[in-house]
Amino acid sequence: MAEQVRKKKISPVELVGAHLAQIEKLNPILNAFVQMDAERARGAAHDAEAAVMQGKPLGPLHGVPISIKSSVDVAGMRCEAGTRLRTGLVATQDAPLVTRLKNAGAIVLGVTNTPELLMAWETNNLLYGRTNNPWDLERTPGGSSGGEAAAIAAGMSAGGVGSDGGGSIRVPAHFSGICGLKPTPGRIPATGHFPASAGPFALIGVVGPMARTVADLKVLFEVMQGPDIGDTCAAPVPVRWPSEEETRKLRIGYFEDDGRTPVTPEIRAAVRTAAEALRSAGFQVDRFRPDGLEEARRLWHKFFVVAGGMLLRPMFKKNDPDLSPTLKQFLERSAAKPPLTGRTLLDAWIQRDLLRARFFAQMQRYPILLCPAAAIPAFRHGERSWQIDGKTVHYLDAWSYTEFFNLLGNPAAVVPVGRSSEGLPIGVQIVGRPWEEEQVLAVAAALEQQCAAWRIPPAA
Repeated sequence: MAEQVRKKKISPVELVGAHLAQIEKLNPILNAFVQMDAERARGAAHDAEAAVMQGKPLGPLHGVPISIKSSVDVAGMRCEAGTRLRTGLVATQDAPLVTRLKNAGAIVLGVTNTPELLMAWETNNLLYGRTNNPWDLERTPGGSSGGEAAAIAAGMSAGGVGSDGGGSIRVPAHFSGICGLKPTPGRIPATGHFPASAGPFALIGVVGPMARTVADLKVLFEVMQGPDIGDTCAAPVPVRWPSEEETRKLRIGYFEDDGRTPVTPEIRAAVRTAAEALRSAGFQVDRFRPDGLEEARRLWHKFFVVAGGMLLRPMFKKNDPDLSPTLKQFLERSAAKPPLTGRTLLDAWIQRDLLRARFFAQMQRYPILLCPAAAIPAFRHGERSWQIDGKTVHYLDAWSYTEFFNLLGNPAAVVPVGRSSEGLPIGVQIVGRPWEEEQVLAVAAALEQQCAAWRIPPAA
């Protein structure tokens, strides 16, 4: 779209108008956007068009209409994170990443729906209700960036911003048939996100781009990345895209399951398809399941579920009418575990660092890992367990394939590879070493080129 704008083949006014028409048509059934500012978007589009006609310097996203998850500050727009506790709260300034996107010429259409306080893999809350998957309205587009995924998949937004503490970018991308990148903590500033990335959550929670293609992810990543004083994990890592020759030298290890949580046969087949596609593209691809996945899952649970519940539970009273069912379920799961003490949190933190060292030593041989994004495709609203290979897979376990890499701090992308027998999209996860997002996206681009699996969903 930005290229067409630069070449004057399409105007920003036309682009924004087309997206607003798509939102008017589809948002009533998908419920992806919770707030829009059509007047401001049209005004920005006219300004963008004037800049083109006057020959002014244009940014890499000039005139491109985007959306932002409603847990990220966008000046003048609601930043409620799906909770009644923040009803009507409007951000007074842009988060740094939003400023960077606007400076690159992007036009923010509005903000998108989330589960309450982002603590679910299904997007539903008491403020705005549930978001539906454009592939099947009876299913969820995932969470917590489910509104963002649905908007992008259905063509209501060209791309945008999600956040991810346990798969919240990658699972919705997998469920909705789009691409998403969870970066290394600090590579893209999480400043201006609520809940704040601080304490142990700074180790696992990130913000990142979501889009329909890897090329779009790459341009969004380039614009959003870079250190910010408000992000305690930030580091001045320059962007360096590998050459095609360097990319082909990356050895890839793949695993179809983690040895604990089974995946559906179609997801297993999608991982094999991805492995063979990359092998055909010239990569060395070997079966390899790294050690330490189960320890990573257990430690993630302590940091995200137990610690998260301890922080959020005091915000609500017993039987609080402001507490959504999905968050209530999360808090109940958290309360069922022994609370963390200073000693047990410190022990978990040390175990995490020791595990990271062992895990990254394994990645010296395989700097890229290929694996499922989840145990299942998009599930029906309200489902909380599934039967796979005669085993019951419970809610939290189904997303362990993304949770590992939040705990470990790896960058990871999801790319659509195929579809289930029910026509639902299936994505595959590509994992790299910390601060090597460029390698992850280079491999993702090669996989996307081989599979060409992106499709327009039925609801669009």
